Amino acid sequence: MSLRSLALLSLCAVLTACSKINQENYSKLKAGMSKAEVEQLIGTPTECAGAFGMSSCTWGDEKSFISVQYAADKVLMYSGQGLK
Repeated sequence: MSLRSLALLSLCAVLTACSKINQENYSKLKAGMSKAEVEQLIGTPTECAGAFGMSSCTWGDEKSFISVQYAADKVLMYSGQGLK
């Protein structure tokens, strides 16, 4: 294995280990938190959509994700899948 391949593999492992999309951060989510508090905890969402004061944001991918639903920028409910 070349040095370049080893460095790339190491970087990928570090980035995966440092993901904020994990069970520890998921357990810190609470109903009523502001959108800013959630983003401070788990970062910028992968995608968001909404209308009429309601929105839904998702962090992660189809295998491992956290989804948060907001009403007036306050957490209404949340769910997660594949978290470690």
